[in-house]
Amino acid sequence: MAHHIVAFGFGDIYARPGLDAKQRQLVTLGVLTALGGCEPQLEVHLRTSLNVGLTPQELVETLIHAAGYAGFPRALNAVAVAKKVFTEQDLIPVRES
Repeated sequence: MAHHIVAFGFGDIYARPGLDAKQRQLVTLGVLTALGGCEPQLEVHLRTSLNVGLTPQELVETLIHAAGYAGFPRALNAVAVAKKVFTEQDLIPVRES
């Protein structure tokens, strides 16, 4: 399974032109938030989002924006994962820029 995830997800999807790494991560966070029940994947992609240069503020705004489409319970679950990641990386408190 891991081979197929990497081969398709990163070999085919992430390698496509048209979106940069930051844009791809924002889409991924929105979709994982909307799906719900994807907290382990959200954690991975929140870390990846920080690694590609997205700020904690941008990530929080993305999750707040998702609440309007995915619902507050799913967005709150995503925020809890973000808080865990930000705490581990000493990024709390998140300040508005």
